[in-house]
Amino acid sequence: MNGSTIIPIAVLVIIFASVTTIVVSYFRLQRHRADAASLAEYRSLAERGTVQQETMGAQLAELGDRGKAVEKLLHSVG
Repeated sequence: MNGSTIIPIAVLVIIFASVTTIVVSYFRLQRHRADAASLAEYRSLAERGTVQQETMGAQLAELGDRGKAVEKLLHSVG
């Protein structure tokens, strides 16, 4: 092998390594974006769950108060 064949081979190796690095970086970026989107969806779901849980807690408290009022009324009648 003489010097005139080593240079094109070195250039091809550098190009191949660069393309490989670009492809790997692209897929890492896509995975990171997917993880970020999943995390955002999870946060949104958690927030909605918290709001719904608070709403249900308030409704249960109201039903408990109504039940106590009915019991009090029944005791006063009977």
